[in-house]
Amino acid sequence: MILIGNGVSPGIAVGKIHIHGKFHIEPEKGFCAGGEERSQILHYETVKQLAIDELEKIRLNIEKLDSEKAGIFKAHQDIADDIVINEEIHNKILKEHWNAEWAVYKVYDTFLQMVRNAPDPLIAQRASDFEDVCNRILRIMLGIKDDMLSKINEPVIIAACDLLPSDTASMDKVKILAILTETGGATSHSAIIAKSYGIPAVLGINGLMETVKQGQLVTVNAIDGTVNTEPDNTYIKEHILKRDTFLSSKELTEAFRNREGRTKDNVKIDIDINITSAAKQELDAEKYVDSVGLFRTEFLYMGRDTLPSEKEQLNHYKKVLECFKNRPVVLRTVDIGGDKVLSSLDLPKEENPFMGNRAIRFCFNYPDIFKTQIRAALRASVYGNLWLMLPMISSLEDIRKAKDFINSVREELKNEGKPFGEIKTGIIIEIPSIALIVNQAVKEVDFASIGTNDLCQYLCAADRMNSAVETYYQSYHPAMFTVINNVIKTFNKAGKPISVCGEMASDPLVTPVLIGFGIRKLSMGAAAVPVIKRALSDFTVKQAEQIAKKVLKFSTASEVEKYLTRQIAPALI
Repeated sequence: MILIGNGVSPGIAVGKIHIHGKFHIEPEKGFCAGGEERSQILHYETVKQLAIDELEKIRLNIEKLDSEKAGIFKAHQDIADDIVINEEIHNKILKEHWNAEWAVYKVYDTFLQMVRNAPDPLIAQRASDFEDVCNRILRIMLGIKDDMLSKINEPVIIAACDLLPSDTASMDKVKILAILTETGGATSHSAIIAKSYGIPAVLGINGLMETVKQGQLVTVNAIDGTVNTEPDNTYIKEHILKRDTFLSSKELTEAFRNREGRTKDNVKIDIDINITSAAKQELDAEKYVDSVGLFRTEFLYMGRDTLPSEKEQLNHYKKVLECFKNRPVVLRTVDIGGDKVLSSLDLPKEENPFMGNRAIRFCFNYPDIFKTQIRAALRASVYGNLWLMLPMISSLEDIRKAKDFINSVREELKNEGKPFGEIKTGIIIEIPSIALIVNQAVKEVDFASIGTNDLCQYLCAADRMNSAVETYYQSYHPAMFTVINNVIKTFNKAGKPISVCGEMASDPLVTPVLIGFGIRKLSMGAAAVPVIKRALSDFTVKQAEQIAKKVLKFSTASEVEKYLTRQIAPALI
């Protein structure tokens, strides 16, 4: 029987199923006797701190390997110490005389349901965070032994309804051949951790737990998202061969990480890194990339109760700039809104947040927050080569208003006698309106980067977080290539830097198309760096131009994908 899901972390595996039951604690409804309320609150506070300390140990261990995964457990600490949740638990104990276990369970369950029912799928997926924190506190309260996946002692394929963040973080990646779940998507914690560990993963498999049995031999193809639960010997041998071929190819690809990005005819292509912080692991990528093509500064604002101060931001930016010395660091001004919310600011709910008060619009509406960031960025610019990039620009008025704002902050710093350096100012081209007047926009800025994720979302009128319309979100849509080609040609003609920083930059099938259009600068996540460097080495600029010219003639996304798969994919195996 073939099961189908979403392949979120590529790879192939053959092995036995290990069914991982969902760890869930539901205490009996209980009350405390009169006069015991304070002792119950003290009991809760003591256990809560033990949970926070436990999370800190996990976070510090993971920080050494992956700052993104470590950030998950920092978020868990924030949930455990959330003011509103804590006040509600105290109230339930004091006013309704619930005991600590029942108060924790019921209050967390209320918040969990609120998050799970959120209209934004990305927010709804955070329900697992609340469940994980609740289970941790209750487990410590009730003295239940922590039975984690770290105790698996032989190579297995994990099958679960869902995996909590603490499950995946504790896994020994050597023992986990693959991960299969009934729920979860490309942005879930299971997907994030599977990718970072290089574990093949297929998520969102309907009927998985009803079909597989403990110890059952299965084959997993996380490239096409399939699981064969009844493979015969011939099928198993074929998959073992495919697995070995995939692993050999992966090893060959990794060898490209420390090389320069160059085409087959030795044309240099800048390979830049996307970062979210000044964490050591992110800055370690400095050794094998040309510069920072996208510093997503909004992550300095998220998962905390207060806004980052000017000094705090200055220190973060300074650290990155000093690391990259004279190489450009493209700092994107805070892109709050859409799928990114602040716990430190009570923003009104929007029906369509992706097209609402986000990014540069948020900055214009909250000028004090914007000013603090610009002051920090300008002051940090003396330590390196800082480029300031403005997101969600839809008009020339947006560009001019932002530039005027930056100039006013520059004058303010000058009057205060605070040093600042010269910076380049650019925009992300992600809204069709600015892409269509790119011949005018290019005159207003020093550089630009094409944000293909949102450009596709707005061009195709398909919310990229809404699975109901995922077939309409077509990154290979001919309109995408037409718009991208025009933007690149316009900036190249003006002699101004142009790059791509969205998902397309990390798609090896699209690499020759972008080079053929004239791109010489790509920015991506660390995992994609060796993949794209290897892809570049397989074609000349002339071949890329021929491929790009051909792509512009197709009329559907499926035609483009079939052509690129046939033309490019064999070289990547």
